[in-house]
Amino acid sequence: MLEGIAKAGNGKTLADFDVVPYVRIAIGDDLAACRDAIRPQLALYIGGMGARSKNYYNDLTKRLGYEAEAAKIQDLFLEGRRKEAEAAVPDALIDETSLVGSNERVKDRLEAWKEVAKDHRVGSLLLAGAPPEALRVVAEAVL
Repeated sequence: MLEGIAKAGNGKTLADFDVVPYVRIAIGDDLAACRDAIRPQLALYIGGMGARSKNYYNDLTKRLGYEAEAAKIQDLFLEGRRKEAEAAVPDALIDETSLVGSNERVKDRLEAWKEVAKDHRVGSLLLAGAPPEALRVVAEAVL
């Protein structure tokens, strides 16, 4: 992202943008169940959103350090093996890109998002499918 901003040559920095990641959220005491609630969505995006050679989400997952996993998810998904593609989504990827687990765990993970917001790498969060109780947990943690 920074390379693209610099390449534009217009003097803008990250502070001139509101970077708004799409953050999935699943709150509950069973961490594995929360992660499992997120897996189908990530498998769909990483594996099936676009052609094999042109999938933004697959490329993004690779840039996040999950090259082998992204390739495997895409292969399985495109072969019609969706449940296997879902199972191939790493817990660490879910934890890095989503808010999952107990209220306390979500509040703790929000601290990491606040850290990256300090240098404008993240501005707002778009919380996908967040029920009112999840929004309350997030609001109390960040306000």
